[in-house]
Amino acid sequence: MPKIKGKLGITEFYDVIFKGEKVTVSEEVIKTVQESHNFLKDFSQNKVIYGVNTGFGPMAQYKIKDSETIQLQYNLIRSHASGTGNPIAPAYVKAAMLARINTLSLGNSGVHISVIELMVELINRDITPLIYEHGGVGASGDLVQLAHLALVLIGEGEVFYKGERKPTEEVFKSEGLKPISVELREGLGLINGTSVMTGIGVVNTIYTRRLLEWAIACSSAINEIMEAYDDHLSKELNQTKKHKGQREIARSMRSHLKDSTLTRKREHHLYTDNNGVKVFEEKVQEYYSIRCVPQILGPVLDTLNGVERIMIEEVNSANDNPIVDVEKKHVYHGGNFHGDYVSLEMDKLKIVVTKLSMLAERQLNYLMNSKLNDILPPFVNLGELGLNFGMQGVQFTATSTTAENQTLSNPMYVHSIPNNNDNQDIVSMGTNAALITKKVIENAFEVVAIELITVVQAIEYLKVQDKVSSKTKKMYDAVRKIVPPFKEDPIMYPYVNEVKNFIINHENN
Repeated sequence: MPKIKGKLGITEFYDVIFKGEKVTVSEEVIKTVQESHNFLKDFSQNKVIYGVNTGFGPMAQYKIKDSETIQLQYNLIRSHASGTGNPIAPAYVKAAMLARINTLSLGNSGVHISVIELMVELINRDITPLIYEHGGVGASGDLVQLAHLALVLIGEGEVFYKGERKPTEEVFKSEGLKPISVELREGLGLINGTSVMTGIGVVNTIYTRRLLEWAIACSSAINEIMEAYDDHLSKELNQTKKHKGQREIARSMRSHLKDSTLTRKREHHLYTDNNGVKVFEEKVQEYYSIRCVPQILGPVLDTLNGVERIMIEEVNSANDNPIVDVEKKHVYHGGNFHGDYVSLEMDKLKIVVTKLSMLAERQLNYLMNSKLNDILPPFVNLGELGLNFGMQGVQFTATSTTAENQTLSNPMYVHSIPNNNDNQDIVSMGTNAALITKKVIENAFEVVAIELITVVQAIEYLKVQDKVSSKTKKMYDAVRKIVPPFKEDPIMYPYVNEVKNFIINHENN
């Protein structure tokens, strides 16, 4: 059971979001948050503190009466709960709540402890606030998206509960939950921060790592199908490059293929007596989509590791404004809510995931084109050529989806548009970047799912089920439970969606 101690790692996110484990809060965090709240309450007396007794943004020049400071917080939450578009999926919202709990637990925000306690209850009872995709510019953080979270915490808005969208008030009543106590700056403390973009970003990294595992598995299996020479995966070759990612991808592929009887040693064929041969019937070197996988997926892995590190740093940072420092008895005003770190990392991630989908699409094309591979029928068609179509139809889907990824991978990081009466004159667009990256990852799973079905059909055609590696055979068996061998033309979309769902929800061990 993950315990909030002011520091979370990727494992805790995985356990809560994917395993459904409960969250607890340490006594130390409770004490820290209470001390921060009490200090800010005392310190703000007879001082101008942004968001406590002033308006917000460009309205900060207006002093708020003491009798209206609580109403100010409610006004902020309600007015900024203005999102539109599709609801963000529950897993990503849960990640956002976990990220928000953690940053508030650092004691730099001055919020009331009820904020953390109620969010923990929402996670543990699987009550998911309705948060929309559209609305965040990622400058004062996720103002709009976090306002929808705050709206639920004050007992208003809507939630998803037991598979249904319901009014928060109704669900709180049935679960015996009470809204938070708004006592000081709970409105601003909740909505001023990067927790939504960061939560989405963390989940994006988890899914990308799973996607990469499947891409490595497909790439390895294609080496078997084509009976490729194995020296492009050798430790000797790949150690001559200093990049950790390349070395790890090559090592992983060697591990995948260690008991395969299909890949070949160059010294057994081309390094033997070839005198008198002028033209080799077989290719001396494989196409780049087969031979250069470590060099292509290596940067994906290195980038993913870097993105994950930055996401976890952001999760464990104070990312709102102002920042309360109990130890130094001071309140600092600044811009820790700005989402540039997240925005840039999400753009990096979607670029490398797009490249992964491009590699999968090219490998798929290689399997489809009999003139390229010389061993498979066109479109890996196990039926009657001309009458049947094999995988021809789904190639269009893979190509179309890859093309969409290429367009979506253009950066959000540099697309700042000033707003908020030019108070927010340069913004991160981090929330958009995280959500578009989510879409790119989902698209990539579609392409890899189509490639995976095609790989399995190719193994079927070649009748090499007993010659492939044990890992490829395990992958083959898993897909065959979903997609039976076919010669006649089935309706393909249910199979593609089922395989996509399978690889999204299963690690390839």
